[in-house]
Order: sequence, then structure tokens, then C-alpha cells
Amino acid sequence: MKFNLLSKNPDETELIGFNIGKKLKGGEVIELNSELGGGKTTFTHGLAKGIKSKDKVSSPTFTISKIYEGELIDIHHFDFYRLNDSDLIVHELADVLLNKKNVVVIEWPELVTNTLPEERLIINFIYSDDDVRNILFTYPESLSYLLGEYVDTNNPNR
Repeated sequence: MKFNLLSKNPDETELIGFNIGKKLKGGEVIELNSELGGGKTTFTHGLAKGIKSKDKVSSPTFTISKIYEGELIDIHHFDFYRLNDSDLIVHELADVLLNKKNVVVIEWPELVTNTLPEERLIINFIYSDDDVRNILFTYPESLSYLLGEYVDTNNPNR
């Protein structure tokens, strides 16, 4: 299924992340795609707020991964932008994916796509203007609860 949202500024992008974060149960995988500065980390900041994490959210570009601890679940945030070889991270990623208390958020997933479950929320942030983003969600029915308040049941793309 596909659904499209327009975010007019970073605060709206964060709010979308927050609203989705409140619905996370654990075990979800979220793939974030955009150019540099596209809103991936802003969205993840909202997700972390949604799980009631008090951790500081920042892009893990140089560290490859960060963990944001929530009240009931944790977000494992991966950024593979600087990674040239997936062999170093595939085993760690596989272990994290096995724990259903974890939510896995991945930026620049190209190197690990074969490791990711087919059932995942894929979000593409597309520049429309300076701060405006067209956000395209692709997801299986099993994850539709994450977007419930946004998706119009009459939407033909659903």
C-alpha cells in the first residue's frame, strides 16, 4: 500500500514521526530514504519522542548506530551512508532485528536490503521546496496501524 503526505516544515515532519512513534509496538522496521538533509533525522527525533525516549537524537552518520531507549521499547537507529561494506554490520543488524522489543530505523539501507524483512515501512522524503517535503509511505497491511490517523479510507492508493 502507498500513502502520501506533505510536510511544510521540520516541525511537521517531527510531528508525523511522533504520531507514528506513539503507535510503535516493537518489532517494526522503518526504512528512511532521501537525499542528505531530507528530514530523516528530524522524523526519527519525532519517533523517539513518541516512545517517550529522553535520549538526544542525532544522525548516527559517523557512529553507524545509536539506541534511543523508550518506556517500553527501544529504537535502534542505523545510518549506513559512510559504510562501504555490509559484512561488518549485517550480523549486528540481524541480532537487533530478532529482538521484538526493538524498532529498527535505517537510513541509507542499500547495502543491507537483503537482511531486512519484507514487511517494513518504507518512507521516501522528496524535496518539494526549501523546507517542504513530499513524504511517500509504502507499507504492508500489517503495518497500517502506524498510519491510521493519516490514511483516508477512501484513498485509492491504499
